[in-house]
Amino acid sequence: MVTLFGTDGVRGLVNSTLMPELAYQLGRAAGAYFCKSGKSHRFLIGMDTRVSGPMLTAAISAGLCASGIDVDIVGVIPTPGVAYLTKTEGYDAGVVISASHNPFPDNGIKFFDKRGYKLPDRTEEEIENILRHDEEIIRPTGDGIGTIRQRPELAAKYRDYVKSTVTCSFEGMKIVTDSANGAASDFLPEILRELGADVTAIFREPNGVNINNGCGSTHMETLQKTVVELGADCGIANDGDADRCLFVDEKGEVLDGDHLMLINALEMKEEGRLNDSMVVGTVMSNLGFGKALREHGCRTVSTQVGDRYVLEEMMKHNYSIGGEQSGHIIFPEFNTTGDGLITAVQTLKVMKKWNKPLSEMNHLMVTYPQILKNVRVYSKNGWQDNELISDSIKAGEEEMGSDGRILVRASGTEPLIRVMGEGKEINQLERIIDDIASVIEHELGVENN
Repeated sequence: MVTLFGTDGVRGLVNSTLMPELAYQLGRAAGAYFCKSGKSHRFLIGMDTRVSGPMLTAAISAGLCASGIDVDIVGVIPTPGVAYLTKTEGYDAGVVISASHNPFPDNGIKFFDKRGYKLPDRTEEEIENILRHDEEIIRPTGDGIGTIRQRPELAAKYRDYVKSTVTCSFEGMKIVTDSANGAASDFLPEILRELGADVTAIFREPNGVNINNGCGSTHMETLQKTVVELGADCGIANDGDADRCLFVDEKGEVLDGDHLMLINALEMKEEGRLNDSMVVGTVMSNLGFGKALREHGCRTVSTQVGDRYVLEEMMKHNYSIGGEQSGHIIFPEFNTTGDGLITAVQTLKVMKKWNKPLSEMNHLMVTYPQILKNVRVYSKNGWQDNELISDSIKAGEEEMGSDGRILVRASGTEPLIRVMGEGKEINQLERIIDDIASVIEHELGVENN
């Protein structure tokens, strides 16, 4: 049986694998799940800037209303904004229509519970089971049908909240922002200006099809060039739904999530806010990340890839910061999910307090060479059982020994097998990763099947 939910909701190519009919059915199933208690329920829906966003919002809203759910639509807003408003405005659940960093033809649907947390796997499984037995869902009539309201004014509450998480002014700071033509376009540049910064905003003119197109946190080249040309103090890049954040220092060098977590963790430790001196990373975190933390009296623990798994580990032990190399960083003090805007203002606060060039802060951590290759496959299922792939991974691990590591995993959101290698010698690393990727492509690649 094909599973609808991946590591970050339901995603697919709109009108192909993610159709409005499916969004409607998913709305009915989610509505049926939440209506089991018998009382009236309210959902909040937000989206990024994709052309398919309004269509899918309309479809899932119709499904929710058909199950008796009242729906409020906030419009275009960062994903963490929906999480925050769901919790603070008393909604029973939140829905985000977004495919994050994926190209514009894709879209996705993800849910937050009333506390602002992503739904656990078991809840998604229950909703999916209800969807597969659609004929059993009760259809209310008359005044039992849900209603739809437009609530764009709620976005200002999230905007004001992000500003409230810092008390210092950013006056004197020259910043370039790259909003990926996505959900942050009308948020982060204005927030930083209101906090006193001199802001040059690029890629903040969404037209429905230019989201993530050569810009944002997965395409940093233009931001790097612009920061250097303008002599800015830093650059900030978000992804399409703004739950990620990466920085560029004044020399044009990128600071990924590992670097940003290290900088913030050291400041939190100094302020007495870093519980148990622990930072939660993932198996993709750089070897240099843990080394730098240990050198400064901190510790780290790794989870599987996915910010939901990082959050589970944080909640279990009440840890203060965690995230992914990709820029999903969670500050549970401020929000319940990765928040690219809060990551931005918190990092700028540290820059302001330390009064050092960001390049100097960047060098707190020595980054081990790391290579990531994505192999497009016809099926991700059962790749671990392929003997040729297993043998190629084992050979690479034996050659690298204790001087590096190899991580091969299936993407949770795309038909890809990701091959990551890390080590001291870049030429050796490139050859080993190329060999493994070639075997996977030969065995499972789209062109070979």
